[in-house]
Amino acid sequence: MNVLVILGHPRVDSFCGALAEAFGAGSRAAGVEVRRLDLATLDFDAHLHTRSPNDQPLEDDLRQAQELILWADHLVFVYPTWWGTAPALLKGFLDRLMTPGFAFRTTEGGTGYQGLLQGRSAQLITTMDTPPLVHRLIYRQPGRNALARATLGFCGVRPVRSLVFGSVKQADDAQRQAWLDRAEQQGRALAHGRITPFEQLGHKAAAWLRSLRLQFYPMSWVAYAIGALAASPGGQVFKTPVFWIGYLCLFLLEVATVLVNEVVDLPTDQRNRYFSTFTGGSRVLVDGLLGVREVKRGITAALLGLVASAAWLVSVSTAPAVAVLATLGMLAVFAIGYTAPPLKLSYRGLGELDVAATHSIGVLLCGYVFLGGTWSDPAPWLLSVPLLLATYPSIILAGIPDLESDASAGKRTLAVRLGHKNALRLALVFVLLAAAAALVWEVLGLGGGAYDGIVWPVLPHAALLTWLLGRRIRGKHVPGRIDGLIVATLGYVIWFGLIPLLRLAS
Repeated sequence: MNVLVILGHPRVDSFCGALAEAFGAGSRAAGVEVRRLDLATLDFDAHLHTRSPNDQPLEDDLRQAQELILWADHLVFVYPTWWGTAPALLKGFLDRLMTPGFAFRTTEGGTGYQGLLQGRSAQLITTMDTPPLVHRLIYRQPGRNALARATLGFCGVRPVRSLVFGSVKQADDAQRQAWLDRAEQQGRALAHGRITPFEQLGHKAAAWLRSLRLQFYPMSWVAYAIGALAASPGGQVFKTPVFWIGYLCLFLLEVATVLVNEVVDLPTDQRNRYFSTFTGGSRVLVDGLLGVREVKRGITAALLGLVASAAWLVSVSTAPAVAVLATLGMLAVFAIGYTAPPLKLSYRGLGELDVAATHSIGVLLCGYVFLGGTWSDPAPWLLSVPLLLATYPSIILAGIPDLESDASAGKRTLAVRLGHKNALRLALVFVLLAAAAALVWEVLGLGGGAYDGIVWPVLPHAALLTWLLGRRIRGKHVPGRIDGLIVATLGYVIWFGLIPLLRLAS
């Protein structure tokens, strides 16, 4: 392990200097390689004089500091807390050192950032005259938060621990020696690794949670609930075990689906320059937070859980077992077949239709059949048509940021096949078709009146989307991040789920 101790006090012979020396001694005793960087001895201009940090040449000392940071596995910052934050010397050092391309980079389009110092951890050791408890509870640790979250965390350094000593002004020699001993013990603790087992567990848990992409699950639940309510009207359906066991099956299926997507789409995700919350996968494989083998084990666990849950569902449902298993099985084939071979629908230009269908009629029909309805009933089909039409535009648009990477990886999405302008036009067509369906369904009372009143929010929203999409079509924009447009279309889908849900539950 390589440890870099950075002393941010403008005086090397300060108490902070003694703490840095104590931590270094403990680290050496732990058997790690330690180097020290005293900022007070460096020759550099702490002020940024150019518009971009990259336009101001780095002094030799700063270039060497960057090399040391790249060398280090663990960064230790020792500094005093003055006026609630780090000294000007340390702040100026970071202003000049943490440059784009070294510490972070912007994603294409300039609307997102990616830390480049991943794989490193950090320790903050700071002194202060304010009692630490007062600093934490009343001042809310502004300096610690700025350095740990907005600087190091932003650049990918995690975890960042902090050790606070104070009040220094009131401390006697015995207290100061106790703090020095504590700093040395902290260095010796590196013999057990720079990341504790508890922290490793937390990182893995966070990575798995990120891999699930939970932001896409609520609308599946809404569509499923609409189907269940159509088969068994009234809010009592939410109190039945069948409803929740059935949703457990769908939840596990969606988990398996998104994890399969992570593995199969890894080549395109690695090339993706426009990834965001909505596109480019969860990035857990790209960022090395999980391994392919781990994700495959997750897929296996989700599928085994799905099989067990399906057996449980059949045992408690009054619906015919064949109907329940056939409906769930068909949904599983098309959901996992979005990226998984042999179907690989997203690689054949059918992925958008697949997602729109599985997240509308697919899950809605599951809710309907699980709660006792039959495939031949018109209700689930009528309820799902407007939802399918409204879902389609957001899925089409999600392919535009990924267009370049998908094309290079052989993924033939509609955006790749049609080009981004025609994909925008197709999304606009389906926005208008969904609005027309909402109008027809309300006027004719189709779907048992579940869409009554929907035109009032849908028509203005459709007009907004028409304007946004039209402006994008007419403009000279190139394919890239369109987060705002995707959010607007996802918001459009909500009306087609929320209003029928509330109507049927009342």
